[in-house]
Amino acid sequence: MKLIIQIPCKDEAAQLPATLADLPRTLAGFDKVEWLVIDDGSTDDTVAVARAHGVEHIVRLTNHKGLASAFQAGLDASLKLGADMIVNTDADNQYYGGDIEKLVAPILAGHADMVIGDRDLAGHSEFSTRKKRLQRLGSWVVRHASGTTVPDTTSGFRAYNREAALQIMVVSSFTYTLESIIQAGKQLVAIDHVPIRTNPKTRESRLFTSVGGYVRRSAVSIFRIYSQYEPLRVFLSIAALLGLGAAAVWIRFAVAYAEGKGAGHVQSLILGAVLFNAAVMVAALGVIGDLLSAQRTMIQRTFERVRRIELKIGVEPSHYEPAEREEIPS
Repeated sequence: MKLIIQIPCKDEAAQLPATLADLPRTLAGFDKVEWLVIDDGSTDDTVAVARAHGVEHIVRLTNHKGLASAFQAGLDASLKLGADMIVNTDADNQYYGGDIEKLVAPILAGHADMVIGDRDLAGHSEFSTRKKRLQRLGSWVVRHASGTTVPDTTSGFRAYNREAALQIMVVSSFTYTLESIIQAGKQLVAIDHVPIRTNPKTRESRLFTSVGGYVRRSAVSIFRIYSQYEPLRVFLSIAALLGLGAAAVWIRFAVAYAEGKGAGHVQSLILGAVLFNAAVMVAALGVIGDLLSAQRTMIQRTFERVRRIELKIGVEPSHYEPAEREEIPS
């Protein structure tokens, strides 16, 4: 059994040594524990630091592609390097590496295919109240869309067995955390969660420059992901609201007409017609989106089969470099 711990990195030369020092080199249930760093277009000495600290595998992307792309590239490389299980963690040493043993336990026991680390956000003093509320809202939406019970859906500390990793196909350019859970839930992957510890914050998040930016981008991301996987429900809900608006305006016109004042409320009749037409169009978009959702499922299954074929014939990982040890430039 081989475990690969993957770490997406972007300019993490300063943080990476502490992150690596926190990770296990041996773990019960595994014959090998190896480290993989995905360099997402770093401009510092991230790769040199990784090699100097014993990282076995490097995936070096030619330019900055974003966290979701780096995560996907890491999964692909880990599978092709023969990983039976993959653990993903962040390069800023947010997650306590000693809890990897807890993270992989449900998979080793055969109770889960994918395990998410729960940071207990309610008791996380470093998160603002607004951020905690958005995290809870986002987690509720993702649980609702995926049919899972994961309490901390934005946690990047997670473990996958080989079968679960083969099925993940993240298309978001922003984050992989929410979409991968929804995908797993839709594909009936067994998902579990375990409580984990976190280390003291070493730097501010690079995904967000402000709380306002975090709220805005997270809200848009949650809406887009939910719409992608539940288009009929989203668009029919919007259509229903527009239809109720049309009905309310028409009732207003009907009352005025009954009172002999209909001539003065023709604009209500017109507005009601506009809202009704909009409701029909939005409902049609929901039907189209539902049909496209079925196509997405077929594409994901095709992608999984292509991955299995690549593994069978021994296709090499993209942008891969064996991490021979080297000295850090002075």
